[in-house]
Amino acid sequence: MAVEDEEIWVGRQSTSYDSYQEEQADAQAAHSTGSVSSLPQLNSVMSFYLSKRHLTAGNPTPFPPSLPKLINWRYPPKIKMTNGMLLLCLNLDVDPPDVVKTQPCAVFECWVDPHSLPSNKAIEAIGTNLQHQFEALNPRMKYKPLLDPSVDDTRKFCINLRKLAQDERVLFSYNGHGVPRPTPSGELWVFNKTYSQYIPVSLWDLQQWLGSPCVYVWDTSSAGHLLSNYVRLAEQRDAELRAQNGGISPKGAVPFSDSLQLAACLADEQLPMCPDLPADLFTSCLTSPIETAIRWFLLKAANLPTGVTQDMVMQIPGDLKDRRTPLGELNWIFTAITDTIAWTTLPRETFKELFRRDLLVAALFRNFLLAERIMKNYHCTPHTHPPLPPTNTHPMWASWDLAVDACVAQLPRLLARDQAEPYEYIPSNFFSDSLTAFDVWLSRGGCALSSPTYDHKKPTVYPTNDPLAIPVSCDATYKHALVPRRPPDQLPIVLQVLLAQGHRLRALISFAQFCDLGPWAISVAMTIGIYPYMIKLLMAPPGDVRPVLIFIWARIIAVAPTVRNELLTNNGQRYFSQVLGAREEPTFVLIPNAAEHRAMCAFILTGMARGSLAGQTALAQDGVMEMCLARLADSSDYLLRTWVVLCIGQMWAQNDAIRDQAVVLDAQMTLINHLETEQAPDVRAALLYSLSTFLGASGTADFNVMNDLDDNINRNSRLARGGGGVGSLPSVSERGHYRLEAGLATTAMHSVQEDASPMVRKELVVLISTVVSVWKGHFVVCAWAYWEEERRVREKTTGVKESERSEVDDAIEAWRERVGHETDDEWMETCQQVLVGFFAIWVALLELAGDPYPEVAKRAQVVVDWVIGHLLDSPFAKLPGAGLTVPLSAAEPPRISQNGRRSRVASPQSLGSHPGHLRTPLMRGDLVNTAVLPDVPSLNRTSSFANALKSFGSYAFPPLEGFSRPASPAPSRPPSPPEDVGYEPVDVMEILIEADMERMRARKRKDPESDIVDVLPLKSTFFDWCNEYFTEPQMRQSESHEPGSVMYNMQLWRRSRNERILNETQAQAEIAPHCQWDRPVSTIHTSGVPQKIALHAFDTYIVSANDQDKISVWDWSQRKRLRSWSNGNSSTSNITALRFINDDTDGVVVVGSSDGIIRLWRHDDDEPVQLVSAFRAIPSLINVKRGPGLVFDWSQTAGAFTVGGDSKEIVVWDATSEGKVESLSTQSNSPLTTLTADFAITPIVVAGFADGVVKAFDRRIRDTDAVVRAYRVHSSWVVGARCQRYDEKALVTASMDGQVHLWDSRNASRSVANWHVNDRLASFDLHDQTSVFATTSSISQSNWRSHTTVIHSLPVAEPAVLSRVVHSTGLHHMPPIHAGQPTPHSSVVFHPNEMLYAVSTVDGTIRLLGCKLQERKEQAYAGILRPCEPPQPRASFDIMGSESF
Repeated sequence: MAVEDEEIWVGRQSTSYDSYQEEQADAQAAHSTGSVSSLPQLNSVMSFYLSKRHLTAGNPTPFPPSLPKLINWRYPPKIKMTNGMLLLCLNLDVDPPDVVKTQPCAVFECWVDPHSLPSNKAIEAIGTNLQHQFEALNPRMKYKPLLDPSVDDTRKFCINLRKLAQDERVLFSYNGHGVPRPTPSGELWVFNKTYSQYIPVSLWDLQQWLGSPCVYVWDTSSAGHLLSNYVRLAEQRDAELRAQNGGISPKGAVPFSDSLQLAACLADEQLPMCPDLPADLFTSCLTSPIETAIRWFLLKAANLPTGVTQDMVMQIPGDLKDRRTPLGELNWIFTAITDTIAWTTLPRETFKELFRRDLLVAALFRNFLLAERIMKNYHCTPHTHPPLPPTNTHPMWASWDLAVDACVAQLPRLLARDQAEPYEYIPSNFFSDSLTAFDVWLSRGGCALSSPTYDHKKPTVYPTNDPLAIPVSCDATYKHALVPRRPPDQLPIVLQVLLAQGHRLRALISFAQFCDLGPWAISVAMTIGIYPYMIKLLMAPPGDVRPVLIFIWARIIAVAPTVRNELLTNNGQRYFSQVLGAREEPTFVLIPNAAEHRAMCAFILTGMARGSLAGQTALAQDGVMEMCLARLADSSDYLLRTWVVLCIGQMWAQNDAIRDQAVVLDAQMTLINHLETEQAPDVRAALLYSLSTFLGASGTADFNVMNDLDDNINRNSRLARGGGGVGSLPSVSERGHYRLEAGLATTAMHSVQEDASPMVRKELVVLISTVVSVWKGHFVVCAWAYWEEERRVREKTTGVKESERSEVDDAIEAWRERVGHETDDEWMETCQQVLVGFFAIWVALLELAGDPYPEVAKRAQVVVDWVIGHLLDSPFAKLPGAGLTVPLSAAEPPRISQNGRRSRVASPQSLGSHPGHLRTPLMRGDLVNTAVLPDVPSLNRTSSFANALKSFGSYAFPPLEGFSRPASPAPSRPPSPPEDVGYEPVDVMEILIEADMERMRARKRKDPESDIVDVLPLKSTFFDWCNEYFTEPQMRQSESHEPGSVMYNMQLWRRSRNERILNETQAQAEIAPHCQWDRPVSTIHTSGVPQKIALHAFDTYIVSANDQDKISVWDWSQRKRLRSWSNGNSSTSNITALRFINDDTDGVVVVGSSDGIIRLWRHDDDEPVQLVSAFRAIPSLINVKRGPGLVFDWSQTAGAFTVGGDSKEIVVWDATSEGKVESLSTQSNSPLTTLTADFAITPIVVAGFADGVVKAFDRRIRDTDAVVRAYRVHSSWVVGARCQRYDEKALVTASMDGQVHLWDSRNASRSVANWHVNDRLASFDLHDQTSVFATTSSISQSNWRSHTTVIHSLPVAEPAVLSRVVHSTGLHHMPPIHAGQPTPHSSVVFHPNEMLYAVSTVDGTIRLLGCKLQERKEQAYAGILRPCEPPQPRASFDIMGSESF
């Protein structure tokens, strides 16, 4: 029946996500009064190839330009301030002429009543009190009170003060309550010697006497005149100094403009005279803030507690430094509140300069906030330079008033003397309430992220006018990026709480949750000054806070690695090494999640060692390497194994002494042994990274950004750029040194060369580059030998007569004789083994240069180009007939050798076309440069080296016969006659190898290194990628598990939809074997010939791969192409397998190619198509003229690929470990054409072959006996072999000659049923849910104008052809047809769940057809047909047999 009419598929009434969102919002609103646990919980769906290593391939995430740059937390060097002058101009007996005092008036000066003492005694008491008040702010400073001084005394003391301070900052405090106001021109007043006159002192003279830097406190009426004029004169003086110094500031001089000033009022204001306040109110606020604040609180309080008086203020019990006393607690609270006000109000740089750089400056400016609050109530406006924003109305002052009120209420009982028992002070709830508020901020969305407003015209936007708001640089690429919200106001208070033993654990836990928000949180915390607190806590006795401290320090090291210098200064590494190396003993305080916390400790220690020679030495002295080796051996946690390995790698990076210790411990071989057995890809990559640093790779970040290196390390140093092999290794002999490097590199290469993880292979290239960089002579020899053998093969294919013995054989044999003649046999054997190993590495490097993952290939090509460049510049290029100037063909395909190994020739881009230049005569000194080397087990080769190179495992030279080759290109110019250059290949070999040996000896002697920066060794980004783990949130749910989030709702909708589809299709599957399957659903027209197609299990997606290497994803319900991309195949390969995996989630497209490569593609709607992984699934291909290429099956539950094809083995790859877990011999000379396996149900693999045999393999049995069944009914190519998902005993096979057999898989002697559905089959498929199979006919010489698709039921009792659909090919002439092989012009595939199937034809059309379920139901209801029986067990037909596998 030809398909003519179509109808859009309406049998599937799927709910859209938008409508589902509305339903879900209503459901969540209904649950809003309940708990979060009432929301639906998502079941964990196992998805593969979607982890971070697949999405990033081991590359650190670039910092989006739309996110705020991390703030520079490190404070500038502290400016010492050790001397201060307290200038008091009071003249207590005489009032100044320009001041009219009120009656009563403020009289207290420094809390001394001048009228209670004689004037001379009073002034001395005032000066002494003022000195004590300043000493309370910073007791380490020396203060000199200057009482009613004359001009000469003032000048003399100022000059002496600067001499004492030298370049340090000095304090100048001026109290002018007994002299006239400062003049508008900026003159302050002092006395003459007889106190008969007021003498002005200009600010210009004062600047000259005191110099810079200074801190000025102006406590006088009209103080604004002094501040403004000082700034004006300072700018003038600085300008003059710059003019005298050629327009730049003098070196080492501090500008006068940088001096700090605090003034009591503006130029037109007078100091308050309230009799209840001290006359020096400004100074009292600055030097005794607690007493002043409480006194002012009592003044403005409407209702004082019973028994409280003003006199009690000075009697508050306790000590300012004891936080357990009332006075100490108030001081503690005041410090926390003023720090919070400043941090939330001031710009970051101003906050760091004023509040974190100097103890006295921080105290003065902190107390200035109180002065501003109080004095503005008396019409005075204190101000500073640099100017500060107003803070007198900050909300935090209410918290201070509450704390003062709670303390004042207890004063009568605290001061009562007639109590039988002392009253016990009730501490304030301020800190516990602040912690509660901080926890609320963390738990109620304050820590969430928000999207910035995007405007392409404004590169920078500020979300709010708040100083805490983080500036956001917007970029079109990152316009959907999220930025952190405003940090919590309570953060400075949390830091203060860390000082209290009672609140410490709770504060640390809350702070750890804040640090877990990301790098921005760490940056904010470091800016506010968390670092000194964390250092002090490390010195405290260990206890319950240890796990939290470890967590916080891991985040700090991840974001700010330079803190390691301070950690090392305080021996902080011992705190973490004790946890890492502690045994499970009762004496050791065990911590929860011990493995995870030990991994954090290993990470912290790794950060301390990275790029720091001091850190490496300190860790080695504490025995950290032994601890790491012990944890590597006994840990089952992959994160811990990863970081102990990386810690070892950072400890010995460019450190010869620690490398030598490691060799004594045999640490490098321990890592090699773990590399061969390790299952976790992250750990394998870490092992390669550490081995690379052992062999000379740099362990630091990119040397163009040297932020993580010590200041004394040059960016061009060996530590920064790498190189030099394993260093000097004093404990290893020269021969052992030689074997060590070659043996390590060769063994590592053999262990992971065929690894399925691109991240691991990328690290392997870095490791190889370290060896190539120091043994370049050996690799030039290997490249020449490979090239010469390849040239011989090309000459043979073009008919050029080949010599009986190659030039390479002669050169190697002659070299062996020379080495054996000059040294002993053991050294000759060692040299031979090393060269064999290096040749194997060179062949592997060429293979990696053609890796299916582009980044791996690109890195390997850099190394290949480097070697080829040296080859072209070597004397080899001048040898007669060398041919190194003849370019290769532009697209020479990879070849397959007789032993099954792919071989590859260097690309023409690698070889270049320019001739090499040779200096004559050839001298050893021309090739020897300073460079470096290590010890390995012997390779035990006894045959000649020439034969060894040709039989070295699977790494042989390209064979000389057995396969066809492309024609060699003609030379770019006529070949010139051979020229005698005066040396032979063996001479070049000897000089290059000896040059490497000389460089090794120079490294062992520690000769000076060259300053030339080379391309090799490559730098790895793996460590920085691993570092990101500790910058990502770990203590909260991901967005996909957060109820109400977009991702959570999407997953909930997807799960609901999937369950509904499964329920619907289960009911449909019962009647589908009795219905017609010819209902048109959709038609898609594609470009090219769709050779392979696959349907998504739940989404309306179909993916197709055509003959032009193009993959397209379509929405068949909309007939719309969603994505299209190239698979990246070579010109000689094509796509032979295609399917979706991870259908329960987004889905990943898996593409198999005839060259044995599997590529996995991710295609999100809003993101570019991404290659998440690619690997060579069939390492050894056989040379088949027209084989099936690669075929595979996927087990979603087990997470495993079963792969076969043009190979003599079936390989099982595990998606979790990304490694080969099993290899089964096919025991057949025919290629494998189809296979099926689902390891979640059965360990059986069923495979069909080109000779018609179908075999069943049992994975549990050893390889030689793995074939447990052989079905030998078919006589032609097996196009399909499938087991029903619900009954693994039912096996259906189909061959190219049209025969379809139903088997009881336990009985291979005869089939249960068989059908002849067509003369020539192209494709076959079996529905997973119902007893129906489909076949599509192949184009033949007699019928090439149409395809026939047959849908057939399986039940033995009533088999029937349900539908026969004929599709036109649209061809105008017969295409090429190959006998014995199905044509790729037509394909059929069932939907995994629904009663649908898709058929592709040679004209580029894909048709989707479905089962006529509705028609069947209507017939049943009308009585035409008997209604279906109730659902029976899913095996809908009986198959006989008694034997099981």
